[in-house]
Amino acid sequence: MNDRPNDLLRIRPEIKKTQQFDNMSPDERFQNETLRPILKLQNPLLLVVFHNYIEKRKGVFYTLGIEKKLAYIENSLVKDQKFRNSVKGMVIGQFTIEEYTTYSSNSSALNKRMMNMVIERLKDQLQAFNAPKSPVEAVH
Repeated sequence: MNDRPNDLLRIRPEIKKTQQFDNMSPDERFQNETLRPILKLQNPLLLVVFHNYIEKRKGVFYTLGIEKKLAYIENSLVKDQKFRNSVKGMVIGQFTIEEYTTYSSNSSALNKRMMNMVIERLKDQLQAFNAPKSPVEAVH
């Protein structure tokens, strides 16, 4: 029997700080109930994928100052459509069918939330990209 929805939900980490309110917008609720746990689950993969992105661009990132590194992270997910779509796919692939249905009804706004969250997540972990070694080594 295919129990994909329950399997997906079961492996997601619980996020204790997230609060739910009755007056929350559907987009904010989706962000807190779906996007945050998926991004936390996918964090090690996101780190490796961004590290690979840096390496494929000849490591220019490593020569930049902190402010320019932060701008590089943001630009990579705002301006590089191919990279952006790849990251979106990593998140969307973790949706249940019900979540995907919700997502597809307002994908533009939810994509914006998703990318902003990924950008902030990568910026908050800037130290994982200080040297040309794999972030996997830093995670383990």
